[in-house]
Amino acid sequence: MESSSSSSVVSELEGTLLKDPDPFSYFMLVAFEASGLVRFALLLLLWPVIRLLEVLGLGDVGLRLMIFVSTAGVPESEIESVARAVLPKFYMDDIDMEAWKVFSLHDKRVVVTKTPRVMVERFVKEHLRADEVIGSELWVNRFGFATGFVKGDISSISSTKVSKLFVDEKPTLGLGRAPSSFLSLCKEQVHPPFITVQNHHHYHHQQLLRPLPVIFHDGRLVKRPTPSTALLIILWIPLGIILAVIRLTMGLILPMWAIPYTSRLFGGKIIVKGKPPPVSGGILFVCTHRTLMDPVVLSTVLKRQVPAVTYSVSRLSEILSPIPTIRLTRIRHVDAEKIKRELSKGDLVVCPEGTTCREPFLLRFSALFAELTDQIVPVAMNYRVGFFHATTARGWKGLDPIFFFMNPRPIYEVTFLNQLPMEATCSSGKSPHDVANYVQRILAATLGFECTNFTRKDKYRVLAGNDGTVSYTSFVDQIKKVVSTFKPFFH
Repeated sequence: MESSSSSSVVSELEGTLLKDPDPFSYFMLVAFEASGLVRFALLLLLWPVIRLLEVLGLGDVGLRLMIFVSTAGVPESEIESVARAVLPKFYMDDIDMEAWKVFSLHDKRVVVTKTPRVMVERFVKEHLRADEVIGSELWVNRFGFATGFVKGDISSISSTKVSKLFVDEKPTLGLGRAPSSFLSLCKEQVHPPFITVQNHHHYHHQQLLRPLPVIFHDGRLVKRPTPSTALLIILWIPLGIILAVIRLTMGLILPMWAIPYTSRLFGGKIIVKGKPPPVSGGILFVCTHRTLMDPVVLSTVLKRQVPAVTYSVSRLSEILSPIPTIRLTRIRHVDAEKIKRELSKGDLVVCPEGTTCREPFLLRFSALFAELTDQIVPVAMNYRVGFFHATTARGWKGLDPIFFFMNPRPIYEVTFLNQLPMEATCSSGKSPHDVANYVQRILAATLGFECTNFTRKDKYRVLAGNDGTVSYTSFVDQIKKVVSTFKPFFH
């Protein structure tokens, strides 16, 4: 397994680079995110049949059934979107780091999978730094819809394509489970589990190389939908919708001081650290941006309505919001005047990242807030949910608060830091960018997060294939968007 400039490795994905040999849960993700709850439930109903086929030695038939049910009639572009925005996070969580260490040592890296190539290629090439991906190919009709069928014989795809890829010389190493057909083509074979302690001299430089982390991801499901988890999600959704309606109604009709007490009755919890500043007026609370609920939760903790500036909040979210919201334009001088005007009236909340990030990273802070006031109180916001994410880049943001409150036990953590001293603000001659970077660093340190230079545009380019610019659509178009967003429940 020694590394050299000409060494090559061919590795199986499922059961080798990924700990789980069963790709079922990834097809469940495609079914839910690309099509809807009905297809998700149908695939789950067929799981016993798929397992029986595996036991009878007809695993490839079971795989074809999974592919058909999860992709038939789905636009290829939608499958690609799920593969780009949703699947990488779940693949990364399932990586076998010992296998990755062996895989990453080699100069040429090839990954083999029986699942459709379109599902894994982006993750494998961008995060595992593979050069080639060998997988099954979906049949797509001339209208761009997947037929649910794959080209060729799944069982022989890997060995045929590996032999074509390595015509002149055999691959140096093959990683995979014993029955894998391509392993016989490799000079050396290694099967899981991989114990790097026994081969320590091969890994002396391995600390320098790790898989590229998944910073941005989308999709509503927090947990990978294995059969048991998927069943739990389906059973919970009706109850979750009722619970969300109750929680939202309470937030709209009750005074701010009462919400923390009543939310506990319905499973919610807010953990407060640090000491909130006394009411003085004109304080700018600078928060990390985890979900749409950040300013609402902050107001709940402060037991008073603190207005929040927003960029791309939906009209429904504005209607449901128990606090005033001030919509910004992203035109710098216009937004500066709006923020100054609000600060002259009292306290204000701003999230300088401009968009949410689910992972333990902070996006680049816009420096605008630092130019407008010296009364800056950083607030570190974080949250935990069990079933559903309360943010989206591909879907309709109007459902974000509903999905948040559909979770059995949503938990928010609010940590107040001390107000910035004058010497740390622009009044002492510091540039707005220095102040913004300083606030970003102390908030990241408080949460144990990493600072990045990524922006809103970077996030939307990765997840949605656009720059995140919000266009104001007609009423009819908005209705169409609402209908398409509810598709996961009724399609």
